[in-house]
Amino acid sequence: MRVRDEAGQVTVLIIGFATILLMAIVVVIDASAAYLQRQGLDSLADGAALYGADLGADGIYEHGVGAERLMPEEEAVRAAVADYLVRTRAQQRYPGIDVSVVVHEADRSVTVALEAPLDLPLQIPGSPAQPIVAASSTASVTVMP
Repeated sequence: MRVRDEAGQVTVLIIGFATILLMAIVVVIDASAAYLQRQGLDSLADGAALYGADLGADGIYEHGVGAERLMPEEEAVRAAVADYLVRTRAQQRYPGIDVSVVVHEADRSVTVALEAPLDLPLQIPGSPAQPIVAASSTASVTVMP
């Protein structure tokens, strides 16, 4: 009768569990970094959309509030959003940021969409080399009846 030698089996098991634990830690760290960057882009998109939509309320104290006054020109909105992003140093915080601005005349709203390369602290083998994180926000200034 032959006796089986099980020496070294625990070492393989410990190395396997350590690898799984390490991968789980990397995933949690990267997911947290992605969440925080997306939250930052959300805040930036909210501020930019509000800043662009607020152009429609410009001059209401001097000229009164009319529905036609609440629709700013598209080029003015784009310039205001660009100005907001420069003043908030968006390019320094999110290098490679891509900005899209859409003015919706039907409901007098402004939509700002932002995309930026995601800067992950750790790389997971097999993950995309340069993932993208995106956020968008819509704001409008309207006359309430």
